[in-house]
Amino acid sequence: MIRVAVVDDHTLVREGLGFVLNTHADITVVAQCASGEELLALALDEIDVILLDLYMPGMDGLETLRQIGPTPKTLILTTVGKDRDIRQALSLGAGGFVLKDSTGSELATAVRTVHCGMTVISPAAATSLSIHQQALTPRERDVLSMLGRGLSNRDIADELGLAERTVKVHVGNVLAKLGVPSRTQAALKAETVLNQGTPAGAP
Repeated sequence: MIRVAVVDDHTLVREGLGFVLNTHADITVVAQCASGEELLALALDEIDVILLDLYMPGMDGLETLRQIGPTPKTLILTTVGKDRDIRQALSLGAGGFVLKDSTGSELATAVRTVHCGMTVISPAAATSLSIHQQALTPRERDVLSMLGRGLSNRDIADELGLAERTVKVHVGNVLAKLGVPSRTQAALKAETVLNQGTPAGAP
């Protein structure tokens, strides 16, 4: 059972997300918090995944990420995201992004994916993030190549001599730039993108 905490300053959003997630047999919402401060008062070792609003009054999502560290795993929830904030959240250990208008199935899949230690960007978020219009950097191309080989974040980190958290950031950027929700779909695009050498967001 995946234990989830929902953190959002809007009561209706918290309750709605809790209701949707609790309809899935393998997910249970164990806490609903109106702020990062409320979350930090909980026993975090009893939570597997945090569904965290990026923009909240007081302690926002980024500051909350700084406070909680790499565990529990965190999935960012937002209506819109600025490129700078998205990159910073990934660097702070966020496992991915979902938009508040994602479907219940997309949300549940994202929770499961982050729980497994992988990066995810929901289809709705992938099409909304402006960073997907930029070309891949040389390092991101290296990471995409290794995703195409089916390597895990740890294996990629070992091959490139990087920290696993750094690889996680690169994977998140690659998914956003390709406009795909999962590393599997990125791997399927890898050969075409790398051979063409075109910007990821190019038609």
